Amino acid sequence: MKDIFRQFLVLGLVSFGGPAAHVGYFHRRFVEELQWLDEAEFARLMALTQFLPGPASSQLGFAIGRVRGGVPGAFAAFVAFTLPSFLIMALSAIYASSLPDWLQGGAITGLKWLAVVVVADAVWNMGKRFCATGLTRGLAVAVAVMLLIWSSLFAQMLALLAAAAVGWHKLRPVEEGAPASGQPVWRHRPLLLFVMLAVLPMLFAGSLWGLWKDFYAAGSLVFGGGHVVLPLLQELVGGKLSPDQFLTGYAAAQAVPGPMFSLAAYLGAVLLPSSPWLGAMTATLAIFLPGFLLVLGVMEGWQWLSSRPALAGAVAGINAAVVGLLLAALYQPVFVSAVHGFWDLLVVAGGFWLLRSGKLPLWGMVLGMAGLGVVAGAL
Repeated sequence: MKDIFRQFLVLGLVSFGGPAAHVGYFHRRFVEELQWLDEAEFARLMALTQFLPGPASSQLGFAIGRVRGGVPGAFAAFVAFTLPSFLIMALSAIYASSLPDWLQGGAITGLKWLAVVVVADAVWNMGKRFCATGLTRGLAVAVAVMLLIWSSLFAQMLALLAAAAVGWHKLRPVEEGAPASGQPVWRHRPLLLFVMLAVLPMLFAGSLWGLWKDFYAAGSLVFGGGHVVLPLLQELVGGKLSPDQFLTGYAAAQAVPGPMFSLAAYLGAVLLPSSPWLGAMTATLAIFLPGFLLVLGVMEGWQWLSSRPALAGAVAGINAAVVGLLLAALYQPVFVSAVHGFWDLLVVAGGFWLLRSGKLPLWGMVLGMAGLGVVAGAL
């Protein structure tokens, strides 16, 4: 357990770059250097985390910890990988308001510019990965248009279900290999706990139960992890915050190492000002827990499940819809809240070029954008 905790804590301190980069960090450390897994096992676990809702890169780390040290190893991996970003985001939420107004306002402006750059980059990367055909590109555009016209949580769920149905029928793999033999193995207790923790908060009143319910729903429903949680959280809790608070938290999540779902720590602290640490802890546990329970429940039956071509097609449809969902969020609320004129657009375009060219690391982008925002606010 100490070895698992130490290895994941180191990664939690240095793994900048978001979910796609985390996969590279995990592969280099646990396949190439430590040889905890072979290539085939790593690929199988990565496919599982893409199939399930939740924070994909954190679920991959959780699954690696499960293979190495059982359920205790899985939780050691989660705590160690998430702890640095949790502390940074919670402290940012608690103490940001003590900054001078001119500094705070300028930094917020810069971080909102950064949010446009990062989300645009995510749309670009995920579009290339998940929308390689005319049908998947059409699905993404249709979902984006639908959500710009009809923005609600119900519309998002309807779009995902419709895309899954299209993928089920139209996006099955051409080569249908023989399905895995034998009976699937499921872990019923984690799946039962998954359902109970979703239902129980609805029976009670109170701000803490409401906080748990909203973030647990986000962790249960979001496919694609990372950036894709933005539009779902916007629907669930965005109305309880100012646009500046929400987008500042999202942009700050780009600046820290570790999982982007640590945005929940920031939002939880802001939403429960009477007990910010309790709010941060509750929101963080709630958003991560459903994905981890699903990993525990499905992990041993994954070989059987993933051999079904129709299911692979449904996952492809969902992935395309996720790109559309993120494209809609790029415009509203991210772009609309941050770009108000030609100079804003110029800064965002320059930032996007810098990020895509790799000439400036992400932490440099954070400092640069925040600094530009402070300078612009002082002029």
